[in-house]
Amino acid sequence: MKIVFIEPKSPNFHIYSHFRLPRLGSVLLATKARNLGHSVKVFVEEISQIDWKSVREADLVAISTITSTAPRAYAIADRVRRMGISVLMGGPHPTYMPEEACKYCDFVLTGEADETFLQFLEFFEGKRAKEEVQGLVWLENRELHRNRNQEKLVDVELNPAPDLSLISGFHHSKIFTGSRIVVPVQVSRGCPHDCSFCSVTGMFGRKIRYRSVENVMEELRKYNDSKYHVFFYDDNFAASPRRAKELLSAMLEAKTKFTWSAQMRVDAGRDRQLLELMKVTRCTSIYAGIESPNPASLREAKKRQEPEEMKELLLLMRKYGISVHGMFVIGFDSDGPDCWKDIVNFAKSADIGTIQALILTPLPGTRTFSQMDSEKRILFRDWSLYDSHHVVFKHPSMTASQLQSCQTKAHMAFYSFSKFIKEIRRGNLSDAIVPFYARAMQFKWDKQNYIYLKAIKLMKPFKEINVNIDIKVPVTVE
Repeated sequence: MKIVFIEPKSPNFHIYSHFRLPRLGSVLLATKARNLGHSVKVFVEEISQIDWKSVREADLVAISTITSTAPRAYAIADRVRRMGISVLMGGPHPTYMPEEACKYCDFVLTGEADETFLQFLEFFEGKRAKEEVQGLVWLENRELHRNRNQEKLVDVELNPAPDLSLISGFHHSKIFTGSRIVVPVQVSRGCPHDCSFCSVTGMFGRKIRYRSVENVMEELRKYNDSKYHVFFYDDNFAASPRRAKELLSAMLEAKTKFTWSAQMRVDAGRDRQLLELMKVTRCTSIYAGIESPNPASLREAKKRQEPEEMKELLLLMRKYGISVHGMFVIGFDSDGPDCWKDIVNFAKSADIGTIQALILTPLPGTRTFSQMDSEKRILFRDWSLYDSHHVVFKHPSMTASQLQSCQTKAHMAFYSFSKFIKEIRRGNLSDAIVPFYARAMQFKWDKQNYIYLKAIKLMKPFKEINVNIDIKVPVTVE
């Protein structure tokens, strides 16, 4: 059977537009399907264009989408169905909005699809009834049918390493690490924390499942070359300091030559042995979800960390030569029009290398979405705006325009010329060139979103807005 996997791009320009890394769901399923003897092709639109000739020859097209790429995914699915080809959709957005997604495709597979996708292939080949495919949703005679979800969590140890060579054009895509080829590797799945605005736990659960050290090392050995940079995709690479140290010790023993980076919480800095191992195994940077320097906002987000301790740990990481990319969220109810100043002051005092200030986004599947929806605070239901760069909800003390400007002000104030000079004097070229990139991206974003920015300027304050506004951005498929 010929299967084409598609990961749509966001219709809007965003901060990651130049960071062309695939999510791993589609390529993992493609690897498993290939191993079963199927002919597979994977197209990640951020990396390469869809080959429509391959699509026309396919028996099945599988599309994975997050919320911000959903309009693009629906447009692609509509075109594929008009060709007479069956479309299966999966990923976070269809998982939380299956009834909506079913309007544009033949089937939706909800939740983790590592095992259920193989059940679906058996159904598609006539070897199993569709009622036996766990997590499958479909429309039949205008009635929504939904099978029971998979009862057990996926054992990630049993999965093969995703074959990235299946992605069209992947190794021709080099991103912001000089000349190194960036490869994504995932060690674990799930997150023990439960931040109110995050959809990870709803999709993958709060129980973390780990691959064994040897399993991960077998994959890493393929990239044991100085031309590679490994980015660990885990939601929190150091959620278990013990397991992180075991893996890094194995990397040290294997004398790995690649550099690496990962997402992790700041509290990883409490373990000095872990920091030392990160340093000697060539960790270049971490992506830390700091969220806010405001204690009230942290409590609102269910983030159990204190700003002062985070600052101390961030300074400690810098002493170990680890650059920190601080990720902040703007728009909690506790935030005010000057919250951007607190972010910039905190980032500078904690000696953070780079930041991104993202706007709170009520993603389907999160408590934030449920709460705002029940309070009728959702402004826009155009999912393409749900990219953490657009205000899509009513804030209690700021207009949409004021909240939007907080993001711009934070970036422009932090990425100043003095920041460039500071990093040059340190000899840190990578962080020194980021201010120019960040400011250029902000100007480009403002230009491309000129109409949106004009529209929200005309909006009335929170208490005077009583209805949801549904702006639809037309999406075309070339």
